[in-house]
Amino acid sequence: MIVDPLGAALPGIPVAVGLAGLLLRGTARRTAAVLGVGGATAALVCAVAVVLGGAQGADKGYEVARFGRLAVTFGTWLDGPAGLVAVAVTVVALCVQVYSVAYLHDDNRYAPYAAQVSLFTGAMLLVVVSGDLISLLIGWEVMGICSYLLIGHDRRLPEAPRAAVKAFLVTRVGDIGFLLGIVLLGLRAGSFRIADVFAADLPAGTVTAACVLLLAGVAGKSAQFPLHTWLPDAMAGPTPISALIHAATMVAAGVYVVARLFPLFERSTAALVVLAVMASITMLLGALAALGQDDIKRVLAWSTVSQLGYMTGALAVGAPAAALFHLLTHAAFKALLFLAAGAVIHAVGTNLMAAMGGLRQRMPVTFWTMTLALAALAGLPPLAGFWSKDSIIEAAYRTATDTGDGLLPVLAGGLVLVSASLTVLVTAAYTARLWRRTFLGEPRTAAAEAAHEPPWAMRGPLLVLAVPTVLLGFAGLLTGFGGRLGAGGPVAHLTVTAMIPLVLLAVGAFLDWRRDPATALPDTAFTRLLANAFYLDAVQDALVTRPVTALARLMRRADERLVDGAVEGVGAATGGAGGLLARVHAAALPRATTAVLGGAVVLAAVIALVLGVSW
Repeated sequence: MIVDPLGAALPGIPVAVGLAGLLLRGTARRTAAVLGVGGATAALVCAVAVVLGGAQGADKGYEVARFGRLAVTFGTWLDGPAGLVAVAVTVVALCVQVYSVAYLHDDNRYAPYAAQVSLFTGAMLLVVVSGDLISLLIGWEVMGICSYLLIGHDRRLPEAPRAAVKAFLVTRVGDIGFLLGIVLLGLRAGSFRIADVFAADLPAGTVTAACVLLLAGVAGKSAQFPLHTWLPDAMAGPTPISALIHAATMVAAGVYVVARLFPLFERSTAALVVLAVMASITMLLGALAALGQDDIKRVLAWSTVSQLGYMTGALAVGAPAAALFHLLTHAAFKALLFLAAGAVIHAVGTNLMAAMGGLRQRMPVTFWTMTLALAALAGLPPLAGFWSKDSIIEAAYRTATDTGDGLLPVLAGGLVLVSASLTVLVTAAYTARLWRRTFLGEPRTAAAEAAHEPPWAMRGPLLVLAVPTVLLGFAGLLTGFGGRLGAGGPVAHLTVTAMIPLVLLAVGAFLDWRRDPATALPDTAFTRLLANAFYLDAVQDALVTRPVTALARLMRRADERLVDGAVEGVGAATGGAGGLLARVHAAALPRATTAVLGGAVVLAAVIALVLGVSW
């Protein structure tokens, strides 16, 4: 059995670099930087080589363990989408590594941080190239561990450890279903190789059950309703980590896995309907929550939740190519948004937009690159986000109007279409609000007045990521990767299904433009509802966290009073009996002799009586 060397090198290089970096002392900044940047560069070269080499499919893999008739293999699956996603992951990882050198210039824990970023990157790449469900699961779980470490990196922030634990626990809830889904598929198919699972003649019930279980893990990793609440709190981590998690790793993993396993999902209408409902709620909820935030990173975090809803919505309406197209464009502009936001925060010393304003003249590179990224996020043509988002809306429209596949797909397509269209309006409103409150008007604080551009180590990645933010949509359009070109071509398309989203985009931007950028949202019940993301955290706390905590306390008391009491009672009784026997054995010699003689007489009498009866 042979494993493709490029497929093994893609995750192998950053994992090896990360493990080596963990052995460094905390003061070895230069060595840690060389390892982190060098490992990301080497992985990027491998990813580009995979794309240039063309689709290679799945290899047979190398058998690493066998459990009866089930073999666990390490194999790769290198096709076009895997190569493109690998390039996106490695480009963002390289930009994050370079950016972090300057951003964490005074952090005495930079060395383990850089190593953990490399491990995080390697784990995501393992998910991307895996041809076997078990190796995919390993990468999936390593990402969870790395996210916990990186979100809680800054130990000076009291909210960082809490956010790290929340992210770990919430995603673990979904991962239980993900694990069960993989086990079910492996047992029923007789193999964990993805190609063998596709080829297996699985019953419809098994496919539906497995897909719904996998969706639980997707909801956790990709922050889908109702397991989305961890992602905004993950902003407690360093800003470069926010860029990495939100753009190229962790949250993208769930979308990619569904796209990779889509031949299974398209065999289950029920699973796709569940995904459509989940996606529709997620995209609109995330956009509305972003509208109510004043923390610039939380606006971007909630926008990630919303854009992930677009990706899963595309999958729900049977357009995995459009989902991956938006995954790639989103990776570019969202990484740029977070790194630009980090430059702003670095300059003004706060995340709050209320303390910004007037940064357009003071930070021109940051202003123009973030302007491009916000326009792409809103879906303004001809930037990348317009083409990918529009391909999703077109796919939803086709599904909603195609009655040939039955009522459920039509309803699912209609739900995704309505939610996606409304989300365009809300997205335009919160992106315009962020742009104006951050860059326009007069500086609202002394720090904003004195703001300036960051070092070139932080500016350079912004310029690099601005290129795919502008051009990636055209690349997808020309190659047909978005799956959006029909018989009418792009011009005909622009005059039909794209017009309504463009009108909604203009309306959303206009609604915000009527407000003074220096003023906060009015304090009303509705704005408080948005700022608290519909109080879903409080609902989960009331329905899940508190009852589970109360049950745990009850079980602890029961264990201490009943189980421990019973054990201690047995011990006390045994000790008392032993003490009694000890006192008997310690009796005076005459009494002991009398007792022995008396016992002997009684025994003799009993024996004589028995013998006499027998005679």
